[in-house]
Amino acid sequence: MAKRSTSKRPKAEGPRPKSDGPRPRSEGVRSKSPARRPTGQPKFPKAVSSAVRVALDKKAEDVVVLDLRKAGGFTDFFVICTGATVRQITAIADGVRETLKRDLDERPTLMEGIDRSEWILLDYFNFVVHVFSRDCRAFYGLERLWGNAERHEMADEAPVRA
Repeated sequence: MAKRSTSKRPKAEGPRPKSDGPRPRSEGVRSKSPARRPTGQPKFPKAVSSAVRVALDKKAEDVVVLDLRKAGGFTDFFVICTGATVRQITAIADGVRETLKRDLDERPTLMEGIDRSEWILLDYFNFVVHVFSRDCRAFYGLERLWGNAERHEMADEAPVRA
């Protein structure tokens, strides 16, 4: 028969006192609290968030989401970003296409500009991804054209999914 430990700890009497501050967390242990989104950061559909995340992962510049739902657009969202080179523009578009197909079984209903790689358009019906060269983005000015749409600039943090 195994021996029990003879050390006795004093029992706490009554409720435990509340801590004055946050409890220290162990290294590498995740908090179980739900993810909170920063104030003012909008929620996007999962596919839009994934497209933005891929563009940021591929080092796209000036990533913007235009919310066209209240602007009377033919789609709900535009994801607009800029690539520095033809190779990067193609990589961003390919990355978005492959990720959405693999993770969400989403395929674009229309793809344009693949051959020239100055402006690649991926139309997913509820949202459209535009990957521009710098000159082409400045020339067409989609943000100006859809100036009444709600504009959300995406930084290096991943957007919140709906």
